[in-house]
Amino acid sequence: MICCILGPVYHVSVLQVSSLRYSDCVIKREHEKCMERMAEDDPENDLEFRCPWLWDNLTCWQPARVGEVVVVSCPELFIQFMSEEDDGKVSRNCTEDGWSETFPHYVDACMFDEPNGTHEHPDMYYVSVKALYTVGYSTSLVSLCTAMVILCRFRKLHCTRNFIHMNLFVSFILRAISVFIKDGVLYAEEDSNHCFLHTVECKVVMVFFHYCVLSNYFWLFIEGLYLFTLLVETFFPERRYFYWYTIIGWGTPTICVVIWAVLRLHFDDIGCWDMNDNAGIWWVIKGPVLASIMINFVLFIGIIIILVQKLQSPDIGGNESSIYLRLARSTLLLIPLFGIHYTVFAFSPEDVSKRERLVFELGLGSFQGFVVAVLYCFLNGEVQSEIKRKWRSWTVNRYFAVDLKHRHPSLASSGVNGGTQLSILSKSSSQIRMSSLQAESPAT
Repeated sequence: MICCILGPVYHVSVLQVSSLRYSDCVIKREHEKCMERMAEDDPENDLEFRCPWLWDNLTCWQPARVGEVVVVSCPELFIQFMSEEDDGKVSRNCTEDGWSETFPHYVDACMFDEPNGTHEHPDMYYVSVKALYTVGYSTSLVSLCTAMVILCRFRKLHCTRNFIHMNLFVSFILRAISVFIKDGVLYAEEDSNHCFLHTVECKVVMVFFHYCVLSNYFWLFIEGLYLFTLLVETFFPERRYFYWYTIIGWGTPTICVVIWAVLRLHFDDIGCWDMNDNAGIWWVIKGPVLASIMINFVLFIGIIIILVQKLQSPDIGGNESSIYLRLARSTLLLIPLFGIHYTVFAFSPEDVSKRERLVFELGLGSFQGFVVAVLYCFLNGEVQSEIKRKWRSWTVNRYFAVDLKHRHPSLASSGVNGGTQLSILSKSSSQIRMSSLQAESPAT
């Protein structure tokens, strides 16, 4: 899941496709923490308190004396579902009869109020987001695979620009596949056992997932770098540059992920590596992602400036409104290609607009591959022209194959295809014309 933020920038991403924390996992972890605190406490201290340690399936309450009021923050499960105006506090009184009920109730203090006055359950929210990004990645996967077949099939489309597009498509495909694999491994169990997976298989899946997402960010960066270089440099050795683009796009993520995996293995080998509590280690992946987003945004601004200058040139025809229309169209086309939408939450604090960030980064971001495939393959004029040319060629060959089958059965049954038959007819017609001209020449 993705949430590009300065805190964990990877989109509450990168990780959060893996860190969509379902309620059972959060409760399990909080329960473990509470049990650890109870175990560390001196049992003799319990004699001083009328109200002992309490785990109420949501929050851990420390012991208290009669008359004391214990105030705690809302459980982690509800933090991102609270409105910013709420203080997010619940309390219990210690009475002669033991602990009182919580005040206010968890639902009233910690749940986000919908306009109709109802409260949305966290599980339903997570399920909705997961369903949204599953549809998005599935749509992107099908469209990107189709686009790859088209670009690979037609040789006239083989150029440096399209090779870079193809690598970007592959990175989107791998990203979608890694999300499905990760979900299949982490959430295969119906109960909360998936919260505490420690298998090598689980960790390898997370390494693969991070590599795919990181590669996707780097190929978005390379798209921006290639276009900017193309506009700035007069003489541009594309083939030599493509070699370095490939190394950056696939090699740099490999180095980053290997370093991250080694550090996790030696210093933070906890769980399935789907949580990143060690900020220092997480920066090995988060840093390059944030850097690629920032550089791409700078390149995007630079390209827009160059486009404005070119469109305002006297050599470019059209009135002022048509110029701005073309500029707006060019800008909109570049946004998904450069991943500029990731900058929306790139510099916001981690605890701000979590709900919106999840929907934007995970839900809408999952359709980015589909948008890129549509804009840079299906709607590309060069691609459409090549498809139309192949279609006309196929229909002509098919027509002559059917026509010759009726007029010249011997040719049709000889296994000669339509294209060969067409050339035979062309040669025959030219020979007939030459012989007729030779016959007429003496008469003149």
